[in-house]
Amino acid sequence: MGLRLGDIAPDFEAETTKGPIKFHEWIGDSWAILFSHPGDFTPVCTTELAEVARRAPDFAARNVKLIGISANGLDDHKKWIEDINDWGSKFGPTDVQYPIIADADRKISTLYDMLDEQDPTNRDAKGLPFTIRTVFIIDPKKVIRLLIAYPASTGRNFDEILRVVDSLQIGDKYRVTTPVNWKKGDDVIVHPSVSNEEAKTLFPEFTIHKPYLRTTPLKVE
Repeated sequence: MGLRLGDIAPDFEAETTKGPIKFHEWIGDSWAILFSHPGDFTPVCTTELAEVARRAPDFAARNVKLIGISANGLDDHKKWIEDINDWGSKFGPTDVQYPIIADADRKISTLYDMLDEQDPTNRDAKGLPFTIRTVFIIDPKKVIRLLIAYPASTGRNFDEILRVVDSLQIGDKYRVTTPVNWKKGDDVIVHPSVSNEEAKTLFPEFTIHKPYLRTTPLKVE
């Protein structure tokens, strides 16, 4: 059975472009995003990792650590970072500082069920599958809070991933949920576990639309 929301993210040791890590120890008291890419020196992946580097301050502001992984070795990762920074600089300052895991033996990719079982072109010279584009959002308790899997052909939307981080963090803190297409600063939904009496105290400006649907403004930084 694969990993599910609410599972503890499996711990592991790995070599990365920033040195060896123990995953849970590396996360510490932060949130973390573990994201896989099919391979180094490939076009879609280059655009993605450059975007993550440019958006790193946005993730850091939310106490989120970033770490990439693919079925390549450290030498390739380190050489490829030069290309990533070069490509990203066409759009803004780009400097890959987050670690990238070397997983040539696919042990971690298998542990997290990241390998491509669909695309026959997403293979190495020996016919072994590369990883797809997975995203795991992991909270400070090491619980998996989000799982997304994209095919190798489709680049990810990191604005959406940031949006989910905001939703999860706000929900944990304020007993709210977030509606369709919500963005930080929009009205939120009062959690069903909050009674109307509690809501009067917690959310003085809340509105009852349906007995089961109540919204409220929420000012957050």
